[in-house]
Amino acid sequence: MASRIEQRCIDKGMKMTEQRRVIARVISESVDHPDVEELHRRAVAIDPNISIATIYRTVRLFEEANILERHDFGDGRARYEEAAEDHHDHLIDMQSGRVIEFQNAEIEALQREVARKFGYKLVGHRLELYAVPLTANDKAE
Repeated sequence: MASRIEQRCIDKGMKMTEQRRVIARVISESVDHPDVEELHRRAVAIDPNISIATIYRTVRLFEEANILERHDFGDGRARYEEAAEDHHDHLIDMQSGRVIEFQNAEIEALQREVARKFGYKLVGHRLELYAVPLTANDKAE
C-alpha cells in the first residue's frame, strides 16, 4: 500500500523509483519536522543504498511539486513536513528545537483584520513563534 506522500506523487504523475518510495514513506511516517540529514538517517535504516544526494534531490522534487513544505525555524537547517491540507502555525522551542503545531481562530481572524486594515485580502501566511520554556519567575508574574 502506498504512503500518503507516495500517493500524492503518483496522483501528480511523478515517476516513483524504489528509493523515492522509501523517502516518501519516511516522510509520511514522520511526526516531527526532520531535516535532510535526519531523513537520510531514517531512509538508510530501510535501504542502505540511499545517498544523501538522493535525499536532497527528492526533497527538492517533492517541494517543487507542493508535496512538501520547507521551513527554516532559525536553527540553520531546512526542515520539512508534508504540505498540509489544513492550515496550522508553529511554536518553536528554542532550547530543545521541538516544533509544536497549533491552530488558533483568534490569531487567524486578527491576521485577516490586519490585512483588511491596510486594504488587502489575506490569501496566505506563515506564523512561527519562537519561545523558551517558562521559568518559575515567569510563572509567578
